Amino acid sequence: YPEPFVQSNHSRSIAGVLRGLHYHAHQADLWYVVSGRIQVGLADLRSPSDEPSTAVVELDGDLPATLYVPEGVAHGFLALTDVDLIYLVTNTYDASDENAIIWDDPMLAIPWKTHSPILSERDNSNPRLDWNLVPRFS
Repeated sequence: YPEPFVQSNHSRSIAGVLRGLHYHAHQADLWYVVSGRIQVGLADLRSPSDEPSTAVVELDGDLPATLYVPEGVAHGFLALTDVDLIYLVTNTYDASDENAIIWDDPMLAIPWKTHSPILSERDNSNPRLDWNLVPRFS
């Protein structure tokens, strides 16, 4: 990995919860599902585009694997079952580096396995993608 991880975090979600999409200019993540299964949505925001590159992957605690999420890649997950997720980050939490996009942004068109997820108040109020608000990544 390009830089060391400095903090570890634990996220616990019940089935149906969708978290994100979040992205950072100064933090990369490494995800590991301890138990349960998630659908991960990713969107590369490192270069402005009318059709940003997106991807969907599933992580399953019964099939150990990690997922590296670099700076500038928006990420979120849908808990397909109750889930425990451990994630390592390359910087300590900095609220000024916490950015977000609404989970169902039409420009990203991530094919989530739900149309009515359980959302936190914060994630429910995330804005649509606006390239004028996305920081430049080097």
